[in-house]
Amino acid sequence: MQLAELVRRRMPSVEMVRFVNSGTEATMAAVRLARAATKRDVILKFVGCYHGHGDSFLVKAGSGVATLGLPDSPGVPGALASLTVTVPFNDVAAVEDVFRQRPQQIAAVIVEPYVGNAGFIAPDAEFHPALRALCDRTGALLIFDEVMTGFRVAPGGAQERLGVRPDLTTLGKIIGGGMPVGAYGGRADLMRLIAPEGPVYQAGTLSGNPVAMAAGLATLGETSRPGFYETLEERTARLVAGIGDAARRHGVPVTVGHAGSLWGVYFTAGPVRDFAQAQRSDTALFARWHGAALERGVFLAPSAFEAGFVSSAHTDADIAHTVTALDAALAQALGR
Repeated sequence: MQLAELVRRRMPSVEMVRFVNSGTEATMAAVRLARAATKRDVILKFVGCYHGHGDSFLVKAGSGVATLGLPDSPGVPGALASLTVTVPFNDVAAVEDVFRQRPQQIAAVIVEPYVGNAGFIAPDAEFHPALRALCDRTGALLIFDEVMTGFRVAPGGAQERLGVRPDLTTLGKIIGGGMPVGAYGGRADLMRLIAPEGPVYQAGTLSGNPVAMAAGLATLGETSRPGFYETLEERTARLVAGIGDAARRHGVPVTVGHAGSLWGVYFTAGPVRDFAQAQRSDTALFARWHGAALERGVFLAPSAFEAGFVSSAHTDADIAHTVTALDAALAQALGR
């Protein structure tokens, strides 16, 4: 109850919240709720955004602007995958086209507000307000998947930072303090459709277990300290700037960015506004850089398409050491 109240205070859009055991459970439950509430079946998601391993999410875009999903993993029925439409992130025209073609079929738009599962891709200023307006106009629901961004990019998550209020929000990771946890919540009228109050079934034996709740409460308590987010953002900005400066000194095209403690780097000139542009980056160089960084004690994500995170445990000295080590690692990766 205490953790639920803290989440509600941080995120006003989450009028009611239900705890589950993982981010995947949260997104699956949110989509089921959206389909039940709207009495529609189709979900719109964005290429490069990951929402867990639920069948509805394991689809990929084909050619064209708006493509019906094809199964992206064995075991996902084509009939189910066909209910997921994928379009490029930051492409408002593509989203408008889908709604124009299927105005009464879209149950929900689900989106990572800042893409963190394809590296780091920031939204254009007009992107999320356009999604909100389209959903309002057509009766679809807007789901912010904040499993990664929730309480990492701002005290109230990406929705606070962007100034956009979703209908439903999914959470995980940070709210469990390292324990298995997830949560979904949103408008009270929607959440009251969940059993036992409503007809939409969702349950879990270990959901809301006291160990995970205590860990989450302690973690969010730490993030409530004065200056916590300001310090975290400043250190992340310094790290990202240092990586970018080093790449440019070495003559390597680079695109870097961050929001709060979430950050990413692409070895490409950019801009990187969607997954197709992210795929133009030099992944072979990234792999060599990753290996050279490991030799220097810096543990980057092993994929060019995964975001990085700065922790409150990282000191100013840690950031300075990391920038120096990654500079040397890049020189080694380039054979210099």
